[in-house]
Amino acid sequence: MHIHVIHENAAWLEPLAKALDSEHLPWRDWHLDRGVFDLSQPPPAGVFYDRMSASSHTRDHRYAAELTASVLAWLAGHGRRVVNGPRALDLEISKARQYAALAAAGIRAPRTVLVAGRELLVGAADRHFAGEPVILKPNRGGKGLGVRLFHSAEALAAYVAGDDFEAPVDGIHLLQQYIRSPDALITRAEFIGGTFLYAVEVDTSDGFELCPADACQIGDAFCPAGPGEIAPEQIVSPRAKFTIIDGIDAALQARYEAFLAANGIEVAGIEFIRDETGGVYTYDVNTNTNYNPDAERVAGRSAMTALARFLGEELAHLR
Repeated sequence: MHIHVIHENAAWLEPLAKALDSEHLPWRDWHLDRGVFDLSQPPPAGVFYDRMSASSHTRDHRYAAELTASVLAWLAGHGRRVVNGPRALDLEISKARQYAALAAAGIRAPRTVLVAGRELLVGAADRHFAGEPVILKPNRGGKGLGVRLFHSAEALAAYVAGDDFEAPVDGIHLLQQYIRSPDALITRAEFIGGTFLYAVEVDTSDGFELCPADACQIGDAFCPAGPGEIAPEQIVSPRAKFTIIDGIDAALQARYEAFLAANGIEVAGIEFIRDETGGVYTYDVNTNTNYNPDAERVAGRSAMTALARFLGEELAHLR
């Protein structure tokens, strides 16, 4: 019996592979960009960990998520132990469905308007946000790709009419309320086995790349905190871009853990931001979460080791 890791990005698999090997755990690589599966036969035995990414289409793996959804249905039909199963994948590839699930759990997200149709974006922003700054993001994204902040209706209109316009892979845009963070910080809470592990404070004063892993550094990402919102003279001393903290508000943690349990999600990074009044807005649930190695070295933590041990415990239960 093995741990089977379902993914489509070898670079993101490498840290987990090292952790699994360090724990001397038997595992197999299921790279699901393509493949052949006999649905009349049972799957192999073991624990299956799904870390398919919403951004798989940006690596020329356009149908990897759709293939994974079919494979997960096959596994579920045979009663296999799946970590982050079909429901987790469904929320990974649709922010609109994420926000619906968060609302059902009583967790506040930024006000969001779904728009299908490029020609409808400017009118929708004018009607629902009345000239306020607005974030445009794809329903199916990842790494912050395609996420843009517009401070005026004119800027949005110029982008929509321009050659740089990026069409979302599923045809659905989201217009989202802009949340200003007074200290240019967002927080990403990490969960393994459905239980809080640690949180990461992310400094957004110089802009923000949404994925904390070394393997997904991109130069043009924006987050709901917005880049450059804190003037240099307001920053008393330099701070690390990613800083691990041990805890978040206990009530918020409990709501997040209940949300994960209700949606069959066991491994996730949940991102939230506080506005100038202290109000908390949750804007992303990442079920293919990565971890920042520099921050972990400073804090003496290793989420990949914790994840490998969790998967090993699940395998031991089956045995």
